[in-house]
Amino acid sequence: MKCYNALFFSLLLICAACGEEKKTTEEAEESVETVLPTATNEVTVMELKETDFNHELISNGKLSARQMADLYFETAEPIAHIYVKNGSHVKKGDKIAELASFRLTNQKTTAWDALQKAELELKDVLIGQGYMLKDSVRVPAETMKLARIQSGYDQALAAYQLADYEEQRAILKAPFDGIIANLSSKEYNTASTSEPFCSIINDQTLEASFTVLENELPLIKPGDRVEVSPFAIAGLKREGNITEINPLIDENGMVKVKAAIRNGDRLYEGMNVQICIHRSLGKQLVVPKSAVVLRSGKQVVFTLVNNKANWVYVHTGLENATSYTITEGLKEGDIVITSGNINLAHEAPVKLIEE
Repeated sequence: MKCYNALFFSLLLICAACGEEKKTTEEAEESVETVLPTATNEVTVMELKETDFNHELISNGKLSARQMADLYFETAEPIAHIYVKNGSHVKKGDKIAELASFRLTNQKTTAWDALQKAELELKDVLIGQGYMLKDSVRVPAETMKLARIQSGYDQALAAYQLADYEEQRAILKAPFDGIIANLSSKEYNTASTSEPFCSIINDQTLEASFTVLENELPLIKPGDRVEVSPFAIAGLKREGNITEINPLIDENGMVKVKAAIRNGDRLYEGMNVQICIHRSLGKQLVVPKSAVVLRSGKQVVFTLVNNKANWVYVHTGLENATSYTITEGLKEGDIVITSGNINLAHEAPVKLIEE
């Protein structure tokens, strides 16, 4: 009796296991049916034509001003007025700062009086030699030289010219249009003659300095268009052109290049930037990078033939940020699939959609 009960219990367990296995298999099949898509692949296409291709080189560099000057006072006098601050834009000839002028004006007046006295002494010396000052063109050069030295006229003239120069330089003016930087002095403090009072930077003529590889030299030339993007300001771009290529390759195989940047608004001296060099290489067969996929390590482009995807091996040439040039595998007029091609197979049916 016990044997019959054990046998009956074993049969129940086997039936339950079979039912569970059948249920699991059904759930798995249902899950696979749910995951595997049955819809036709939706794709976008383009007709392949020869278009202008802009080759791009990417490099990192630093901005500097093409025009920058440190401005100094030449006499140690108290600062009477400061007309600007850091970041102020000035025009050529605008006042930047001014020294107290009493001492300088007094020195100029004293020098002028000394010059007048020396001129009288010169007249007396010339009269003693039988000449008049108004007839100086008839005075022999050697005689005039000795008379000027004896009267002290040359020394007085030099002193007056220096006093006049120092008075004029007591007003610091902008030598060119630009923006003020490195200004730290305060009014009523004595100006330093050994340190710059401030700097002026022409921020409309910035220059980008960067390097390219030796093997990239054939791809650039002076005049090529560049696009500058500062790392600190996302989305900001400024255009310019290559102005010079240093004809020297350093020990690392790099060549120094400079480019003038137009419209330096929001760009600053010393700013780190990314430089993208654009050069037109004429008409090429060009496809977007999204059109090229890898299959078994080879580049493949799908073309549209009779509403089906046609698998084509290709060779690409140059590239830029968005496109490849095609050197082999495609011809002008082919309809190239540009999206929806990630999971495509050869001769898979596709459905066109609008981009």
